[in-house]
Amino acid sequence: MERTVTETVTLIPGSVSLADWRRVYLGAAVSLDDRCRPRIDAGAKTIEAIVAKGEPVYGINTGFGKLASVRIDDADLATLQRNIVLSHAAGVGDPLPVAVVRLVMALKLASLAQGASGVRWSTVEHLATCLALGLVPVIPGQGSVGASGDLAPLSHMTAALMGVGEFFVDGARVPAEEALAKISLAPLSLGPKEGLALLNGTQVSTALALAGLFETERVFRAALVTGALATDAAKGSDGPFDVRIQELRRHRGQAEVAASLRALMQGSAIRASHLTNDERVQDPYCLRCQPQVMGAVLDLLRQAGQTLGTEANGVSDNPLVFSDTGEVISGGNFHAEPVAFAADMVAMAVCEIGSLAERRVAMLVDPALSGLPAFLTPKPGLNSGFMIPQVTAAALVSENKQRAYPASVDSIPTSANQEDHVSMATHGARRLLGMATNAAHVIGIELLAAVQGCDFHAPMRSSEPLERARALLRAKVPHLNNDRHMAPDMERATALVTSGALAVAVGADVLPLVAEEIAR
Repeated sequence: MERTVTETVTLIPGSVSLADWRRVYLGAAVSLDDRCRPRIDAGAKTIEAIVAKGEPVYGINTGFGKLASVRIDDADLATLQRNIVLSHAAGVGDPLPVAVVRLVMALKLASLAQGASGVRWSTVEHLATCLALGLVPVIPGQGSVGASGDLAPLSHMTAALMGVGEFFVDGARVPAEEALAKISLAPLSLGPKEGLALLNGTQVSTALALAGLFETERVFRAALVTGALATDAAKGSDGPFDVRIQELRRHRGQAEVAASLRALMQGSAIRASHLTNDERVQDPYCLRCQPQVMGAVLDLLRQAGQTLGTEANGVSDNPLVFSDTGEVISGGNFHAEPVAFAADMVAMAVCEIGSLAERRVAMLVDPALSGLPAFLTPKPGLNSGFMIPQVTAAALVSENKQRAYPASVDSIPTSANQEDHVSMATHGARRLLGMATNAAHVIGIELLAAVQGCDFHAPMRSSEPLERARALLRAKVPHLNNDRHMAPDMERATALVTSGALAVAVGADVLPLVAEEIAR
């Protein structure tokens, strides 16, 4: 699967599919369905009416957080909104990836366009124009606790729209005012409530969690392929994948993973060769329990996807505008607890994908368990073979275990105890891309080891799908006869995982998806 797409996703606020959010993440252009304009205009008119009445309403003519009781004069309302953006743009650390920030911008567009934030159409257009023309705000990755929304990172996004800070433009960091001038777009001037509407919400944590989910799905699908290859390499049994076993357990993910493994191994001559003369009674759990472990992973990822899809289509800033009654009501939709839980689920899932795969690599390099040459080299002793790639896999798995501790169980009071319970959703979500990368390297190492193991069974062949996977790797990496520089081989194998090429090689229909509507 290509990492960049050229299609356009039209956002219909409140009903955008996970498939479309994924396309935006992969680089699709974004447009906003203009049928949402009446709702946006109605919300903005409600704010105008409240300002005209002069009654104090939080977020419009008051201070913020602990300072909500401070009344702001009408003459200072524009300054109030500018001040909150600049004061809250207090993030630190490396910038978020451009693909994630584009997703943040699209998520914020879809939220504002539901008319419950009270912003003007011109403000929505400004954000949409920057996204369409490739101006991506530079957003530091650290500084959000996931309530009241992702204040610091979204403030950096908003500040760039105002001409303060920087944009990424064609990969280069450009001063915001200069970048806006190049596209003849004046810096954004904020109306009442607009600064708060733009910087309040869960769009950063949600975008990071969605990105982690999408990358983890790629790794998951590749791990089914390498798991089947490792089973053949070890001359393992496909008996544990029997449909009847799964039906008795009744878990959907387990049944689908077993069906995938059966399809991947169907017709393998390697498997057929030991149906009648293998003295082993049972395989180790890393082979035998793949449906149970990877099926649970699949079910967990789907649950996380459902939560994140709901969050992505919601409105999470505060206060919210109800134009039908003219009310502005303060609530807590900015609290990112659902995102925090979903991110923790993805973290556990990606950790287990790598953990199970590393055990298969360890099994393959151990001649007592695999029946293959030690460390998968024809001349062990003179050569170390796959000794250290397995160590690398173990190191990556342990790193992911350390990262997998639930972020959602943490909380620290902020804003002088006004915000006394926070979600830590952004912490939980920000780790996911790195964890998915670690797991992808582990799966890349398993691909190398499993194909090397299958090579020792020549001239017997595996199944047609798995032979296509072997051929894909062997077109990039030759059989390891004698020790050579391993890092380049590992990078080429991992690229087949992260690009989706390995899944395509075996036939995408064979592998289950995290969400049915995510396009293959």
